[in-house]
Amino acid sequence: MRHKTFLGRMTPVLAVSVLILALAACNPLENNTTSMSQLQIISLLGLDSQGKAQNYVESDILFEDPTTGATSIVADIATVTMTAAMLDPNPINGTSPYANVQLTGYTVTYSRSDGKNTAGVDVPYPIDGGISGLVEVGSQTSLTFIIVRETAKQEPPLLNILQAGTRAEALTVTARVDFYGHDLTGANVTATGYIPITFANYAN
Repeated sequence: MRHKTFLGRMTPVLAVSVLILALAACNPLENNTTSMSQLQIISLLGLDSQGKAQNYVESDILFEDPTTGATSIVADIATVTMTAAMLDPNPINGTSPYANVQLTGYTVTYSRSDGKNTAGVDVPYPIDGGISGLVEVGSQTSLTFIIVRETAKQEPPLLNILQAGTRAEALTVTARVDFYGHDLTGANVTATGYIPITFANYAN
């Protein structure tokens, strides 16, 4: 009889324990990664046509030197600022240096709001690039990268802007930038940011 009473008293405790474990397993981010950390984008900035940092990009299809009149094609640069954070905000053993993230590369894809997204026809082709930087937990790291390559300005649809023969021609897209790497245990980590880009033959 005492044995049955003891089990009866333990049942609510066991139920609470099971509930706690169930709630702990409901973090979708933890369920979708084997890493102990996550990569977070603090800011993603580009340059306007005057070379000033903005939360957008004004991409000049053809740069004309205002002094000499010489023309050139220049890639567009963006800057990302990142940090890393532990998935468990209060780890039992404290923050591990193995939670730091080593970036290895990124991809850029472009899209239009009207749904016309054929690469090489409606939007530039996607690009892949390498990037190296250590993003430490609790610290901020800023890195620059190419968001529009020179070759994209020599192909449709950007080349079409020049052929139109007017500075009024412009194309606006949204660039999706996927950064990827791994924590120092080797587990993959990714982060995604977005930034608008307007392509035109800006006055220099």
